[in-house]
Amino acid sequence: MASNLSDRWQSQALSVFAVREILEKPIEGESAQSRIKQIGMMSILYMMHQAHEKLTLSNIIAITGMTRGGVIETMDLLVERGILLETLGKNSMGRGTARQFQFAPGVFESLRVVVGDGKR
Repeated sequence: MASNLSDRWQSQALSVFAVREILEKPIEGESAQSRIKQIGMMSILYMMHQAHEKLTLSNIIAITGMTRGGVIETMDLLVERGILLETLGKNSMGRGTARQFQFAPGVFESLRVVVGDGKR
């Protein structure tokens, strides 16, 4: 079982990971503002992940208050970077599709190297 201390270390490690991945590896044509939005989005997505909330566009929009276009733009860049994986699932009404996201396995593998797995 992970301690509160290891949870805090993991949260800090994710912040460092996000800053390094996004600021040190800019995508061509990407603005500084876009990179800062991505770093902020990573914090929100991690909190949602910890709360076991689905990472869907609707849930992210509800939490952030951002426009759908703003969320899509930011999420697409995080997918392009390989930080997030995207799948299509059913929307909450069971009709149509909803874009769902999850952290790529490599993200948490990187954190485990820094923080450890919490087992002692």
